[in-house]
Amino acid sequence: MSRFSYYTYPEALKPLFAMKAHIDQSGLEESLVHLVMLRASQLNGCAYCIDMHSKEARADGETEQRLYLLQAWREAPFYSAREQAALAWCEAVTRLDPVHGVTDEVYEQARAQFSEKELMDLNLLVIMINGWNRIAIPSKTEPGSFKPVKQKAA
Repeated sequence: MSRFSYYTYPEALKPLFAMKAHIDQSGLEESLVHLVMLRASQLNGCAYCIDMHSKEARADGETEQRLYLLQAWREAPFYSAREQAALAWCEAVTRLDPVHGVTDEVYEQARAQFSEKELMDLNLLVIMINGWNRIAIPSKTEPGSFKPVKQKAA
């Protein structure tokens, strides 16, 4: 059961919606955005966001195989070098090592795949989804009811 509905306070959510609008216009691939949002949500244990982002990714054409193996993306051959760099960045920024932050190795991997602007947009994406996770988890937003706006063609 939910503790509170954060949608009751739309003014408080404006910064996150503005970040989402920026990401949508950034040029980052939609499939990559879905993978990053889903992976951060997995890392944070946000059931509502995992449900939401897996449904959105599927509706936009993501394969079941890539969704099922996302937690083991390093061992699976189904992710491009760019997606691997984005997922490594997502994990590093989400977990932020207390001593090293984001390692030079992860940074170099990301810079090999992303321009400086794209890396800033990727970083904002990770910040945004971590923010949403940190709203949905303490509010105990119940998973299961989310319906994606888009539906995959039958």
